[in-house]
Amino acid sequence: MSDIVPIKLVCLDLAGTTVGDIATVERAFAEAIATQGIVPGTGAYARAMVHVHRSRGQPKIDVFRGIFPENEARAQAANLTFERAYEGALERSGLTPAPGIVEVLDKLRGSDIRLALLTGFSRTTLGRVLGILGWHDKIDLAISPEDAGGRGRPWPDMVLHAVLRLGIPDVRQVAVAGDSESHMLAGHRAGAAVVAGILTDSGHSRDRLVGGGATHVLPSVGALPELILSGDLGGARIPAPVR
Repeated sequence: MSDIVPIKLVCLDLAGTTVGDIATVERAFAEAIATQGIVPGTGAYARAMVHVHRSRGQPKIDVFRGIFPENEARAQAANLTFERAYEGALERSGLTPAPGIVEVLDKLRGSDIRLALLTGFSRTTLGRVLGILGWHDKIDLAISPEDAGGRGRPWPDMVLHAVLRLGIPDVRQVAVAGDSESHMLAGHRAGAAVVAGILTDSGHSRDRLVGGGATHVLPSVGALPELILSGDLGGARIPAPVR
């Protein structure tokens, strides 16, 4: 007898996986740290942007705390600038959904699978993003770290918050998908049956996704429905490390 439990909830990363606006995010980070004296062309700027990339998927305030350790005031000031810069860019240019993502959402929801978007953005910024996307009829829930008690990825809290809010009876009925190591860690720590790493131009490498706990690595988010709906979730599993 198969011990595979059908997936009832998919938790998707937002920026990079479902919305292709990473360049806009990085420009907002650059503008934010510039207000704190870290400008392009300096070693400090290069180190800060490496930290930004390594911290993909984490709450934005935590990223700034990593850049400005032991200086909460600078981290908070940079985070406020980031939010203003990013939201201003949204108003000017809008958002570009990842190729094929609308079809992915429709196919999964058409198969009675609940959908939750997880993000490191604040609740206010998340609200702006959702308003621009107009996806209220395509997802069941959108979660920021604030919704889960303040702890974002790599903690499992946002995934578990989605499980509780949507009444999913078993974490083995959960799939998590994203393009960052922190998203893989969150899914792995939450006990999700499927932790799918999505390869994107701006995301983390296959090795980092597997190192974070990915059970599957997919070439694009468009491959997700086939994996989730195939009923053969054990066929391409990658042994996940325990952290």
